[in-house]
Amino acid sequence: MPFRTALTSGLRWDLPASLVVFLVAVPLSLGIAAASGAPVMAGLIAAAVGGIVAGTLGGSPLQVSGPAAGLTVIVAGLIEQFGWPATCAITAAAGVLQTLLGFARVGRVALAIAPVVVHAMLAGIGVIIVLQQTHVMLGAEAGESAWQNVKALPATITSLDHQAAVLGVLVILTLLGWKYMPAAVRRIPAPLAAVVAATALSLPFKSDVDRITFDGSLLNAISLPQLPEGHWSAVAIGIITIALVASVESLLSAVAVDRMHHGERTDFNRELLGQGAANMTSGMLGGLPVTGVIVRSATNLEAGARTRKSAILHGIWVLVFSLLLAAVIELVPVAVLAGLLIIIGVRLVKVADFHTARVTGDLAVYAVTLLTVVFVNLLAGVLTGLALAVALVLWRVVRAGIHAEPLGDPDEQRWRVVIDGSCSFLSLPRLSHVLASVPTGSHVTVELEVDFLDHPVHDTLDAWRSRHIGNGGTVEIEESGTATLHGAKAGPPARGSSRSALRGGFAPWRSWQRHHRTEVDAGTGAGAGGPAPLQTVLAGVDNYHRRHAHLLRPHVQELSAAQNPDTLFLTCADSRLVPNLITSSGPGDLFTVRNVGNVVGNGRLDPSVEAALDFALNKLSIRSVVVCGHSGCGAMTALTAEPDGGSAKEAAAGRSSVDTWLDHARPSLAAFRSGHPVQAAAAGEGYGEVDQLAMVNVAVQLERLQRHPGVREALRSRGLHLTGLFYDIATAQVLQVTPEGISHLDPLPRAAVEAGPVAASV
Repeated sequence: MPFRTALTSGLRWDLPASLVVFLVAVPLSLGIAAASGAPVMAGLIAAAVGGIVAGTLGGSPLQVSGPAAGLTVIVAGLIEQFGWPATCAITAAAGVLQTLLGFARVGRVALAIAPVVVHAMLAGIGVIIVLQQTHVMLGAEAGESAWQNVKALPATITSLDHQAAVLGVLVILTLLGWKYMPAAVRRIPAPLAAVVAATALSLPFKSDVDRITFDGSLLNAISLPQLPEGHWSAVAIGIITIALVASVESLLSAVAVDRMHHGERTDFNRELLGQGAANMTSGMLGGLPVTGVIVRSATNLEAGARTRKSAILHGIWVLVFSLLLAAVIELVPVAVLAGLLIIIGVRLVKVADFHTARVTGDLAVYAVTLLTVVFVNLLAGVLTGLALAVALVLWRVVRAGIHAEPLGDPDEQRWRVVIDGSCSFLSLPRLSHVLASVPTGSHVTVELEVDFLDHPVHDTLDAWRSRHIGNGGTVEIEESGTATLHGAKAGPPARGSSRSALRGGFAPWRSWQRHHRTEVDAGTGAGAGGPAPLQTVLAGVDNYHRRHAHLLRPHVQELSAAQNPDTLFLTCADSRLVPNLITSSGPGDLFTVRNVGNVVGNGRLDPSVEAALDFALNKLSIRSVVVCGHSGCGAMTALTAEPDGGSAKEAAAGRSSVDTWLDHARPSLAAFRSGHPVQAAAAGEGYGEVDQLAMVNVAVQLERLQRHPGVREALRSRGLHLTGLFYDIATAQVLQVTPEGISHLDPLPRAAVEAGPVAASV
């Protein structure tokens, strides 16, 4: 029973989807076989094998495999050099190589190929297909190279076959205009409709139009491969080329398919094994090379496929069609398939890829790869593109932006030298030139905003600093990057870690002051000679002066005379809650008031909060008031530990100051126990009792503020905003709290965190 269930589950969606993909696959497979110069049936063999073998064994459950336009140029070249039987052997060998790559678990490594090179390669193949098939559509023979096809185009146009041209243009117009057809008509796949319509129109032409021809049936087309005769280096290149191109195209297609659905993700190593098995099978049976094809895969998804059974069934339908309806294929004119291939070629040249390359600075890589693929060969184009892409990455990574500029009055002789990026020995010529341009005896600030810095750079800067100071100048070095001069001297160079980048308000002291004593001993820390309990504070101040003060200075200069905050931020005194951090604000933005439990008072306001409110509303004219609670609040923990009916210590003598202060929050506890709406919402999100009370407490404080005379007047007269927030420490996420409930400010669903409350989906 379980086996039967597994066999039939999802068929209500997969069966119709497989029929749609089959109808798309047949004309595309025929066209690709024709463009490759292979027997027509080889395309259908590859389509059937790709669906059945790759669909069964592959790691992408919704990807559909078959012959792909991206390999037509490679296959055509191999057929011309070695013949068709030897090309089948090369295809099978490429499948073996793909299988070995899958067993070696390098599936994800193949994705490291620069996408711009892949996009340019596909665009180049598209250009080659268009140039070739334009001649075929116009009734002429295609040349052996792209350049020959370009030169012969005027002659082909002047002597075109009008009947063939009409059929080809009809296919092109049908494919381009299909999206404008009624929805009911668009259920028919556009390639199928175009081929059927043009073929029906051609039937009265009889023998005046060249049609697809083949000898025998599909069973006759099945043939064993033959080993090539010599030229083994070229054979090896062909095997590697087919294996790599087919693997990369399949994996990139699988990535695209994963982005189109929310089901099972691709196992890339298994996908390589499945593609390798399919190519071995296709090559041994006399079929074209197989890859994952994004056009068929997207059609599969759009048709509603749920499992891999759709891809497998589509291969079965192709096999049945090839066995029973082969005679129908011979009715299709060659010009009809040429028109179909021209559209396929045009769609391989994507304007979006060109635009992306231009925006990201990779246009040179794109252009060189495309032109080399078109006018030299595919392998040379890919290798040239990869080499250029690697060189460009190295250039971007190792270079540093280095410049010097005068500051203020020229008579003051103040200069700034900025070093930004990755600074290695490769940057020494530029660095030496810039440092030499700084006038002798000037006061220089060197700003190091680098993520990599090696020892030669350290020595160059150190030697220049000594010379400059010896000549009467001064040098101040401000380090705000993740790599430091001290680190370059203390050990092998390494790119600065992201943990180091979080210094200064983001990362706790303990995460970056582990080696503070070493720095102090080296004379570089600010805590030298200071009392031990103050060393962490003084080291933080030193880090601030070296990394952040100069960056902050331009922003706070205008605040030196007066403040003009936007928001009064009332929050808990808990050390884990940093208001400016969770609101992405800076100096002058928040007028912050902190107390235990973020409360505004019980019946009457606490004097400190009252004073802050009065000053913020009447002197600073703030525009909003925020009350922010947090998870794991100590004040709320103490309240939840009290029995119903109030604190057991309430009537006892000698109450602590904390117990007295918690009187301000006990109304929140009463509201919580009486079933406040926020409590129910927080419980529904999986938060524990303490955090539920913390959220209720925020809502109660908002209600109190609304009753405060000054706040009520500001709400009425100038549209003051009241907002409640809750900071979940375990997930570092901020939620909004209202008297009615809670809502997520993060657009992503709240993730489950082992150290936090039980997660619940939003």
